[in-house]
Amino acid sequence: MKKRALFPPVLVFALFATVVAAADPPSHALHHPPMASSCEECAPLHHPLRAEVGEPAPPFTLDAVVNKEFKTVSLADYRGKWVVLFFYPLDFTFVCPTEIKGFNATLDSFQKLNAVVLGASVDSKWSHLAWIQRGDLGDLKYPLLSDITKETAEKYGILDRKEGVALRGLFIIDPEGRLQYMLVHNLSVGRSVDETLRVLEALQTGELCPVGWKPGMKTLGK
Repeated sequence: MKKRALFPPVLVFALFATVVAAADPPSHALHHPPMASSCEECAPLHHPLRAEVGEPAPPFTLDAVVNKEFKTVSLADYRGKWVVLFFYPLDFTFVCPTEIKGFNATLDSFQKLNAVVLGASVDSKWSHLAWIQRGDLGDLKYPLLSDITKETAEKYGILDRKEGVALRGLFIIDPEGRLQYMLVHNLSVGRSVDETLRVLEALQTGELCPVGWKPGMKTLGK
């Protein structure tokens, strides 16, 4: 008398196919990772690893000195406003205070354009406060941010690793948080506040602006 097979052939084939499929996922799965399940999971992917014009500006939250007091400042605090963010190398130096005071002297002009000014360096908040209290910067009316971990300078692509300080990077961020302009100087040359204002006003026209364009001049249209 013949012995009956423990499993019908069809069932054996089905079990074999299941095992192979589990061990060897379809090729499309290798190239298309699962979609994130929520917007919160997707959001960090929208930010580039480094600052890129036309892309969302890298977010930051840093300790700062504001009106001689310690506060925490985030880029997100200024959503709806234009942000002029500039980095300088170090406190208690020579070129840096000329820039810091230059922006402070024209702060009203930036405010009329719905813009805030933020200064930043890799110094500690205590160093910022001591510099301000010594009187070198006058009556400073905008925040000085402390990027003591150097992470923000790294994200904005301006960290001078050899010197351990930030280059003179300047960034204009629009009210939606998108980076619209960036300028980087080496350590020895200060920037132009007037040129920063000119570029800010040109960006706010939303139109094509020719070389040397200034407020009141004709643009080239959209």
